[in-house]
Amino acid sequence: MKEWLVNVLLAKNKIDVIGLGPGNIKYLSIAGIESIKNSEIIIGSKRQLSDLKELISEKQQIYILGKLNLLIEYLKENFNKKISIIVSGDTGFYSLVPYLSKNLSKDSLNVIPCISSYQYLFSQLKENWQNYKLASIHGRDFDYLKHIEDEEIEGLILLTDDIQNPYEVAKKLYENNVRNIEIIVGENLSYENEKITKIDIENFELLNRKFDMNVLVLKKGGNYGKK
Repeated sequence: MKEWLVNVLLAKNKIDVIGLGPGNIKYLSIAGIESIKNSEIIIGSKRQLSDLKELISEKQQIYILGKLNLLIEYLKENFNKKISIIVSGDTGFYSLVPYLSKNLSKDSLNVIPCISSYQYLFSQLKENWQNYKLASIHGRDFDYLKHIEDEEIEGLILLTDDIQNPYEVAKKLYENNVRNIEIIVGENLSYENEKITKIDIENFELLNRKFDMNVLVLKKGGNYGKK
């Protein structure tokens, strides 16, 4: 076993991986807050660290996430320090955890979960999501045309990106004769500028605009018209 890994496993402190939740600091878990305050090094994106600025002191070191291979080297060099890594949303849904487990060790990690952006969105909709299929089209392929036809689900929940955005998804569905779908887009969820848009797929052209960070829901049984 590599020497650095032996040292990591013997170290008193594990690396904390903290789910930030939908974004607003008030949805961060108490365990996550305690970990951040007690850390010597805090790792995250510029946006995440900006959201957490009231928890971070001048004595703590900051590491801005960039290339993941450089992150691994940095973690190996600083394994003996108390480190918190911030990840967006749910630690178990398209997060850094699998990459860190593969390149370090599961035993070297302490994962502190938080709610996802789609959980937050459904709380605002006052609905349950257990009968929806979760997927991501953020930089990856997913055949939502095929899966929307699945009779066992109530709809799809999709993480989008700038290319496969809510408008392009709705347009593709409509052009492939998919109807009776309500399109729900939650933008900037949990922030002051939060916006939730609901339209029937027949009105998909209303989505032809720029979107901020968002979650897309394709709810079967639409026909709600403009909202």
